[in-house]
Amino acid sequence: MKRIAAALAAVLGLALAQTYTLRFNHVLGPNHPYHAGFQAWAERVAQRTGGDLRILVFHSSQLGIEEDIIEQLRQGIPLGQNTDGARLGNYVKELGVFNGPYFVESYEEVEKLASLPVVQGWVERLAKQYGIRVVCFNWVQGYRHFMTNKPVRRPEDLRGLRIRTPPAPVWQESVRALGATPVALPFGEIYSALQQRAIDGAELVYANIPDMSLWEVLRYVNETKHFLLINFQVVGEAWYQRLPANYRQILREECVRAGRETSMRIQQEEARIKQLVQQRGMTIVSDVDLAAFRKAAETAYERLGLKAVRDALYQALRK
Repeated sequence: MKRIAAALAAVLGLALAQTYTLRFNHVLGPNHPYHAGFQAWAERVAQRTGGDLRILVFHSSQLGIEEDIIEQLRQGIPLGQNTDGARLGNYVKELGVFNGPYFVESYEEVEKLASLPVVQGWVERLAKQYGIRVVCFNWVQGYRHFMTNKPVRRPEDLRGLRIRTPPAPVWQESVRALGATPVALPFGEIYSALQQRAIDGAELVYANIPDMSLWEVLRYVNETKHFLLINFQVVGEAWYQRLPANYRQILREECVRAGRETSMRIQQEEARIKQLVQQRGMTIVSDVDLAAFRKAAETAYERLGLKAVRDALYQALRK
């Protein structure tokens, strides 16, 4: 009987000591502010769970390309991915609006959107029907701009330019509506594609320039501000549901906390990065006809069938 009791105690001890490990992938480099933000998220989760829930962060697509990781986590593999509404819009169409051109213009609006019941309904549909759990989506990289080797001030200046953008329809249709020819390439191939002149430019945030040394292959940052880049942190719903309830709460709370801190840090550092890219020889084109670009952007919402969705969210935000 003593042996049985000891064996049972050992089994129970193992159960109590169960650990969970999430391998979290992102496409950005190790010097991008997001990488430090993800590491802070991981450290705090580990601290609050006594090391029972660990997040291992992998930069530069070390675990694979974004679309493949999302499909793997849907199958229950303990993976996470930094992604965007455009890609999630491949599953729940309405979420694509988060990466529509000129959708929202401030971090405060992003946080308000996260609390709207209609948005939470889309998030739950994504989890229940497609196996993708959004942990949080208050990570904002800032405005995306067209980065080229010629100045761009109006949509017609983009005519004929092959611009790298992600493969999701929202990204593709938006860049096309704004005047350029979209080219789908993995993030990690941007530098080499520019070097080989396979593309004429890219649309990215300021922090991507020093992270990828893009001043070596690009001359102009054209401040079109066409996307406020909102990112979603996702894991597999099956893996998420295997976590104890208090661990799920810790995972969410620390994701939101790190997202807010990182987004604020990016805002604060943008002036320094602007100065740096100019020192490295890039020219910032700030006299962009934003009204012309906003008008052109409407075509994207119509083609994607997202205009009514956007307008309903605007009403909810009283925008």
